[in-house]
Amino acid sequence: MTDCTLCDLPTGDDPHTAPDVDGEFCCRGCLTVARSLDGVEDLDDLDERRPDATPGDEFDGETTFLHVDGMHCATCESFLEMTAGEQEGVAAAEASYATDTIRVDYDPDTVDADELPDRLSVAGYAASDRADPDADEDDAVVRFLIGGGFFGMMAMLWYVVFLYPTYFGYEPIVDLGGVSGTYLFAQIWLFASIVLFYTGYPILRGAYVSLRARQPNMDLLVSLAATSSYAYSTLALLVGRTDLYFDVTIAVILVVTAGNHYESIIKRRATGMLTDLTTTEDRAVRTEAGETVAADAVDPGDRLLVRPGERVPFDGTVAEGTAAVDEALVTGESLPATKREGDPVRGGTVVTDSPVVVEVGEDAASTLDTLVRLLWEIQSSRSGIQRLVDRLATVFVPLVVAVAAVGAAATLALGSAPIDAALVGLTVLIVSCPCALGLATPLAVAAGIRDAAKRGIVVVSDAVFESAADVDTVVLDKTGTLTDGEMRLLDATAAEGESVERVRRRAAAVERASVHPVAEAIVAGVLGDGDRPAGSRPATDGGAGATDGAPAEVGALDPPSATGVDVFDRGVAGRVDGDEVVVGHPDCFDERGWPASDRLREAGTAARDRGNVPVYVGWAGRVRGVLAVGDEVRDGWESVVADLDADGRRVVVLTGDAPAAAARFAEHPAIDEVFAEVPPEAKAETVRRLGVDGPVAMVGDGSNDAPALAAADLGVSVASGTDLAADAADAVLLEDRLSAVPELFAVTRGTNQRLKQNLGWAFVYNAVAIPLALTGVLNPLLAALAMASSSILVVTNSARAVFDPD
Repeated sequence: MTDCTLCDLPTGDDPHTAPDVDGEFCCRGCLTVARSLDGVEDLDDLDERRPDATPGDEFDGETTFLHVDGMHCATCESFLEMTAGEQEGVAAAEASYATDTIRVDYDPDTVDADELPDRLSVAGYAASDRADPDADEDDAVVRFLIGGGFFGMMAMLWYVVFLYPTYFGYEPIVDLGGVSGTYLFAQIWLFASIVLFYTGYPILRGAYVSLRARQPNMDLLVSLAATSSYAYSTLALLVGRTDLYFDVTIAVILVVTAGNHYESIIKRRATGMLTDLTTTEDRAVRTEAGETVAADAVDPGDRLLVRPGERVPFDGTVAEGTAAVDEALVTGESLPATKREGDPVRGGTVVTDSPVVVEVGEDAASTLDTLVRLLWEIQSSRSGIQRLVDRLATVFVPLVVAVAAVGAAATLALGSAPIDAALVGLTVLIVSCPCALGLATPLAVAAGIRDAAKRGIVVVSDAVFESAADVDTVVLDKTGTLTDGEMRLLDATAAEGESVERVRRRAAAVERASVHPVAEAIVAGVLGDGDRPAGSRPATDGGAGATDGAPAEVGALDPPSATGVDVFDRGVAGRVDGDEVVVGHPDCFDERGWPASDRLREAGTAARDRGNVPVYVGWAGRVRGVLAVGDEVRDGWESVVADLDADGRRVVVLTGDAPAAAARFAEHPAIDEVFAEVPPEAKAETVRRLGVDGPVAMVGDGSNDAPALAAADLGVSVASGTDLAADAADAVLLEDRLSAVPELFAVTRGTNQRLKQNLGWAFVYNAVAIPLALTGVLNPLLAALAMASSSILVVTNSARAVFDPD
C-alpha cells in the first residue's frame, strides 16, 4: 500500500490515478487538486529553500510545543530560538510570536521535556505547557499603575512645582543647590528609576533581546532615549547640575507603555468574545460492557460503545450496529453517512441516531487528534510577520545613534564643553520621536481591533493588519461557511393527483420516531416556519393544480398520528390513517417493488445532483412524493464572492463534499475554482500549494479546516464552528454573517493605511527636528515638548475610525 502524493494518507488497494497527473492519490479530491495545481513546484522542494525550514523535520527524537508569554515581535522569535539552541539536548527550535508558540526538537535521553519550560523562561519570557498556558495578564496593569501611575506622577509633580518654573526665569521655591534641593533631586531620581526599571522593564527587555538577536527594533530606540536621558541626568546630579531630564525618561516610558497597554486592553476585550466557543476534546471512553476508561488506556482491537450524540474516540471499524454518522467536523461532509458493520469510522465523528460498537484500529489514533497535531505543527512553524515599524527600525535606529554620536563629536571638536556635546547627542536621541514611532503600531492596531469588534470580528493576531493587504487568493470552505451546515427540508414534489401537503404531513408523522438528522430536518420543516431552522424555504408543490417550482403556501402543519412505527436501515415505516407509509432511501421502495413515476425519479435525481439527499415517501404500494433535504447556502454569499473578486482576489471553494454539492458555486463567474472531495489532511496542503503564487486567506469553520486555517497567510474562522478552528485562525467572525469577510479586508486595509500615516508623520517630523537638534536650536526640554506634540498627533489620528461602512 502506498501513500497519497498530495496528503500522505494511505491510498488503499485501489488508488486514484490519471494519465495526465503523476502520482497516486487516496481520493478523487486529492487527484483533482493535484491536476489543477500540477504546474506548482513540489512543496518538499520548496521547504528545503524556505528560510524558516527547520532541521526538526528530519530530527530523530521528540518534539514538544510550548506556550511562551511575552513574545511580541520577530526579534523575540529570534532570541528564543537562539536561547533554545544553546540548551544541551535541543536539536532545533522555531518560535512564532503570532501564536505565542515555540516548537522544540530535543533528545529525550539528554533533556527531560518537563525541564524545557524552565530552561526557556529567561529574560522575562514565561514558557509553559501549550495546552494550559498560564499567562499573567495583570502584571502589565500593576507595572503601569504602580510604577507609572504613582511614582511617575509624583516625579512629574515635583517638576511642575519646583523645576519647571525655573526654566521660565522664576525663582525656585526651595534652594536647589542646598540640602532641600539634594533631597528633592534624590526623590525624583528614585521615582524615575522605578519607572524606568520597573514599568519600563518590558521595553528594556525588548531592547536587550534585539541586541542579542542583532535585530534593532523600536524597543531599542525607545530605550536609548529613556536610558540616555536617565544616565545624563544621573551624572549631572552627581556633579551638582540642576538641568535634569528625568522627566523625559518618565514621559517616554509612560507614553509608550500606555499605548501598548491600551492595545492589550482592546485585544483582551475582543478575544474575550471567544469564550463561549465549544470544545471538542474527549478525555474518557466507554467499553462495550459500558465501563468508562481513560482514552490513553485504549489499545488497538478494543471494542468501544458509542451512543447517539457521542463522538467516536478513535479511528476504527463498526463491529456491531448501524448508525448515521455526522462527519462534518472532521471531513467537512455536510450530509451524514450511514455506517454499518464492517464500515470504517473516523475518530472525532459523531454518532447521531443509534448506538454502535467500534473496534479500535491498529494505531489507536483519532483523526481529530491527528488534525490537532497537524495544526500545532503548522502553527509553530509559521513565523510571525515582523511589524513594519520594527523593519524600519533595523535601519533607523543605527542611523539615529550614528547621527547623535557624530553630532556630539562635532560639537566637541568645535571647542564646546563635553557636557554641551553630550547635550547635543542626548537631544538627537530624544527628538528622534521614539514615542510617536512607539505609538504608531499599537494605537493603529488597537483602532483596527476596536472597529473590527464593532462589526462582530475578533482579530486574534496583529499580523492580520499586514498580511491581509497582500492576500491574492481567498479560499472559502463550503460546509458551514458558504452554507449554514444545518440539515433542513429544502424542497418537495408530489405525484400527479397528490398534494404536497399530504406528502409532507405523512412523512413527518412517521419520521417523528427517528432521531436521524434527515428525519429531524423533515419534521422541523413540516411543523412550520416558526420551528424550522432559519433560512429554509417553503417546499414547492408539484401536484395537480399547482405550477411546478412555485412556492406552496406553507403554515404550521400538524402531522397525523402514526402507529406501529419501525425504524430500519435506510428508512422508517408506520401506519397513518390506515395506510402503511414508508419514508426513506429509494432502495427501500425498489426492494418492496413500489414504483415511482418518471417525474418523481427525475426530482430525486435533481436533488442528488444538487448535493442534497432525496427522500422518497410512499403508501398504498407506490411512491407518492420526493423530499429534498440538505444544507442551505447562506444569504448574500453571491455578493460576498463578487466583492472579493472585484478587489482583484482569486476566489477558490474547498470542500469535502461530492462535486454535485459544490456545482452551484462552480457556476458563479466570480469563483475561479472549486475543489471537491478534499480530505482534511489535504486541505492544508492545497492551501500551501495555492500560496506559492501569492499570499492566501482561508475561511472555514470546523476542526477539519483548522490545519488549513493555520497554513494560510491569513486564517479566518466562523465562530459557529469549533474552538480548534478559532485557535488556528488570525481572525474570528462572531456573527453568522458571511458579509463580514469583505469587511475584515476593509478594516485591515484601513488599519494598514493608518499605520503608514502615523509612521509617515513621525519620519517627516524627524527630518525637521533632528537637524534643529544638531544645530543647537533645540535643547532636551524643547525636544521633549516637540516629541509630545508629535505623539498627540499620532494619538488623534489613531482615534479615528479605520472603517466606515456608510
